[in-house]
Amino acid sequence: MPGDDAGEGPNRTELMLSSRCLRWWFAGLCLTGLGQASLSFAAQPLEEVVVRDSKLSSEPSDEEDAAYDYDPWEPFNEKTFSFNYKFDRYVLKPVATVYDKIVLDGEKDLIHNVFDNVAMPKRFINSLLQGKFAGAGRELARFLINSTLGGAGMADVARYQFGILRSDEDTGQTFGKYGLKPGPYLVVPFMAPLTVRDGVGYIFDLALDPLNYILPIVPSIAKKSEDLVNERALNLETFESVEEATLDLYSAVRNAYLKRREKQIKE
Repeated sequence: MPGDDAGEGPNRTELMLSSRCLRWWFAGLCLTGLGQASLSFAAQPLEEVVVRDSKLSSEPSDEEDAAYDYDPWEPFNEKTFSFNYKFDRYVLKPVATVYDKIVLDGEKDLIHNVFDNVAMPKRFINSLLQGKFAGAGRELARFLINSTLGGAGMADVARYQFGILRSDEDTGQTFGKYGLKPGPYLVVPFMAPLTVRDGVGYIFDLALDPLNYILPIVPSIAKKSEDLVNERALNLETFESVEEATLDLYSAVRNAYLKRREKQIKE
């Protein structure tokens, strides 16, 4: 009888939907609170710098150290780095660990793909300004393909079906391409390491982010938090292994970051 079925409680599909909604509600609650607490985040988190840049060189020579240690504000930078490290260890990592457990792997990839797709204008415009027209063409093709066939950027169809890889251009690289020197190395709270040149470039990159013109301040902060925590969750094990293998994490991050930026500008 229909009346009897209605009295048996929610069916399996309803339970699955409720479970998913609960996971996303909890994840959103954590991320919004984290965003309001920290106020601003870098486009590239500290742990991503370590994970990516540690692969460039493990133990640089003395000559290499001399070329990549322009750090006149080192006392301030080290204190700020220590603060960021503790923030990562006691706030960001625990939140990312919970997030990793309640958000499925496929959902994390989906979130990453959406943010990557939305960030296309920054890469497209800077590719043009640097004269990298092939890179600009790839960015435009990726955006059109992923926004349509990829379901508003949720799937990276351009990469996995057509072999079109994203470029990695930003305004700091564009400044460097036109001869602007990096200036002193700088570490500021809640952000990835940068130089004065890259800090100015980051402001321009924010201006090229379409979501900053669409979302009010609180949703925008939550969006940045989601991006940050999602990337941290994707790199939990990798960052932990790098952290354990590095004796002087501050110098390792600084030297690797400056090396990578120089390499990107010369490419």
